[in-house]
Amino acid sequence: MEFSELIKTAKPGGDGEQGTVELWLLIRNVDAVEKSVQNLGWYQSARTNSSPRETRFASSSGTITLKCKDLRVLQLEIPGMEECLNIASSIEALSSVESVMMMYPFFYRPHSMKLEQGWHLYLPHHYYQQTSAWRLSSVNRDFATCSTYPSAIIVPAIVDDEALRKIARFRQGGRFPVLSYYHKKNQTVMLRSGQPLMGPNKKRCQEDELLLKAALCGRARGFVIDTRSAQAAKQARMTGGGSEPKAAYLGWKRLHRPLERGRPLQESFMKLVEACNDPSLGMDRWLSKLESSKWLSHVKAALSTACLAAQCMEREEACVLVHGAEGTDTTLLVTALAQVILDPDCRTLVGFQHLLEREWIQAGHPFHLRCAHSAYSHARLKQEAPVFLLFLDCVGQLGRQFPFSLEFSERLLLALFENSYASAYGTFLCNSEKERSLCKVKETTHSLWSWLNQPNQQKEYLNPLYSYNALVIWPSVEPQSLQLWQGLFLQWIRSSQYLDEAWAEIQRLVEGSKTPRTNGAAHSQRLLPH
Repeated sequence: MEFSELIKTAKPGGDGEQGTVELWLLIRNVDAVEKSVQNLGWYQSARTNSSPRETRFASSSGTITLKCKDLRVLQLEIPGMEECLNIASSIEALSSVESVMMMYPFFYRPHSMKLEQGWHLYLPHHYYQQTSAWRLSSVNRDFATCSTYPSAIIVPAIVDDEALRKIARFRQGGRFPVLSYYHKKNQTVMLRSGQPLMGPNKKRCQEDELLLKAALCGRARGFVIDTRSAQAAKQARMTGGGSEPKAAYLGWKRLHRPLERGRPLQESFMKLVEACNDPSLGMDRWLSKLESSKWLSHVKAALSTACLAAQCMEREEACVLVHGAEGTDTTLLVTALAQVILDPDCRTLVGFQHLLEREWIQAGHPFHLRCAHSAYSHARLKQEAPVFLLFLDCVGQLGRQFPFSLEFSERLLLALFENSYASAYGTFLCNSEKERSLCKVKETTHSLWSWLNQPNQQKEYLNPLYSYNALVIWPSVEPQSLQLWQGLFLQWIRSSQYLDEAWAEIQRLVEGSKTPRTNGAAHSQRLLPH
């Protein structure tokens, strides 16, 4: 397929008219296209004493409304009905190209960057290598054991690769329990997986039971945090899934903390954006719509579950296994958030990028499916869900409650949101490392991290108030503590000029201060357990 086949009205080139403002929009950023045209018609001018009535031809025009994945809405006035319809049709076709390898990152070639930069930000063997109880396994080097795991994973040293293959057949999607986080303070661990495939006959897997026993490392107990309700887990067993029974997994206690995903979460996102975009609403009505969207309820539930996982490790000194059904959505939401709460290294600019690489990108969150459309599209697919956006919102809540503890600012979170839905970089392409390997993403596209970590860009995303905080940060999830993310949901509706000026002044004062700021970058390198 050639792109020219999708473009009905081609008028290439030109430097534009002098003195005009040009808008450059990534075509993949278009979520929905709406068009209205004024039909061709004739009209007669008024009769005067000096001249007869004239019949004239009325020119046509049209309006194209582009609703974007980053939530902005643009209106374009196009002279000529045919041109308007052709342009709208071309934009619709180009913005919905299904082939990953036809997307813009495969054609984007900035002069200041090299293709190989940024793709090796996170290497598993750099982590946890001083823990004798765990090992780096290459059982998935050809992605045959689990199609959504990376080629190298960290597992208990006592469990061999053949046992891992058996466990993979017992876990949904082949997602056997792997190490997510090692808590250096008390040597507890957090694992993640897919649900066990017990089924109505309550099947067992001795190798799976051995793995979870080994993960306890001699500790008296561990907690399985299931992101489904008890009823949903019970129903899953009737269709081949299930959850870990106490009798088979000694020392492990199951806790159910249901988190929404899929269609309910997507609809919540859409309702929130609809409320934010309605200028006719009074304050009472707007607050009512905000509450009925249930978005902040999802934020509260996610933070509460992450705090539970963190509490089990920090205060109970217990190990944790997190899973829902597939283990690619709410599971990653909880494990990633818990690490931001527990680990100061994950709250630095570089450490946060490492976290995203290992807990979202390499861990198999299906970005291509979940972020196919944002809040405006009329073509609804069952696979869409703003799970990653919910994670970013929760991190933003942490940043507002602990303004000195995160080295990065809201601007980084906004950039990540925008790039997860539409990007010039290949970092968020595809649904897994296997798909990225087949599409040669790392060989033929640029990494987002390479761009973000350029000195002139990195400065834009730093929090000028940051001071390294080695303590665990425990957020409040009370309603009065959780706020609407205005920087995202209202960014195209009301001006942020005064807020931007305030932050610029804070940056100037900090840079002019004689007291040196603690360098978070130095702490970003302290990622190995001791």
